[in-house]
Amino acid sequence: MQFELDEDLREAAQLAEEIFTQLADLQRVRDVERELGGHDGRLWAALAESGILGLALPEEHGGSGLGMLALAAVLEQQGRRVAPVPLAAAVAMAAMPLASWGTQAQCERWLPAFLDGSALIVGAIDAGVDGDNAVRAERDGSGWKLSGILSAVPGAPAADALLVPVTTDSGVVAVLLPTDREGVHRESIAVTNQGAAATVVLSAVHVDDDEVLTGGGAAIRQARLLGRIALAAVQAGVCDEAIAITAAYTSERIQFDRPLSTNQAVSARAADAHLDAERIKLTTRRAAWLVDRESDDAESASLVASWWAAQGGLRVVHTTQHLHGGMGADIDYSIHRYFLWGRQNAYSLGSAPALLAELGSMAETLPMIGAPA
Repeated sequence: MQFELDEDLREAAQLAEEIFTQLADLQRVRDVERELGGHDGRLWAALAESGILGLALPEEHGGSGLGMLALAAVLEQQGRRVAPVPLAAAVAMAAMPLASWGTQAQCERWLPAFLDGSALIVGAIDAGVDGDNAVRAERDGSGWKLSGILSAVPGAPAADALLVPVTTDSGVVAVLLPTDREGVHRESIAVTNQGAAATVVLSAVHVDDDEVLTGGGAAIRQARLLGRIALAAVQAGVCDEAIAITAAYTSERIQFDRPLSTNQAVSARAADAHLDAERIKLTTRRAAWLVDRESDDAESASLVASWWAAQGGLRVVHTTQHLHGGMGADIDYSIHRYFLWGRQNAYSLGSAPALLAELGSMAETLPMIGAPA
């Protein structure tokens, strides 16, 4: 199966392409990085107005019900334009888990505002649940007191609420935490792709029981699963466009009286990069397709897609920058941003060796190709 997009998903991808192309050109991206802290509020408002923020959300919560494959198609287009908005962290890592595991009151409070662009919620899912900086909870009358550190949360400087993994005496739970709560301190930090991110320090922050999502840690597990697929989808777009830019450059760059692309070593490296990009795209779409079908294989598929996005993605952006020669070292030249985004995505996914180790730990439960039914 090639996991080609159906008509609805192709239209969603085309709409996203038009918005990102119009509102995230290279000069705008530069301006957002240098003057607006890496978050493009104008672009975010356009995504909300177009309905893109709700494509993957269920219809009962005001979305379009097109699922994870639709979001992956949109995120590919974001990656093509390295558009500076926290789309993966907001939709995949926060809004979709909230729609699945939030109470009616939680969903009614946050999801309509999220969909119309007036409230930004992002997932802080990379926070550990066992380390020294893990967010831990202690009983505080009718609620809890949270303390801990959330490192490098994408979109946090502009966020109105965070989906946070919290360790309690009875296990891990998910808390939807407003960022204006007393004891929440955000410090903006510089990250590789120059997007908006912050370290969030929680100091005895009070939350009520009704701010804890249902299902225990299920919302966090879902956020991590969808988050991996989402970042891999962004990586697919980053790699596709980096290759397209490089193909144009090497075809126009004349060296020794002929186009650089006619050099066998150049064409071979570009072909390898193309194959890596195709692997990322296909494994990511397969993982998203399995999520939409609620398949038990979705978790292992997400790890496969993430591994290709980390391992193959790094190869692609290193290759495309290298094939630009000296131009690739110009930090204002377009290919350098794809190099930065490719590295950010790879390491946000957790690095290829770590992903492979996690996939290996699941080996006994993975389906065997060719095994009898």
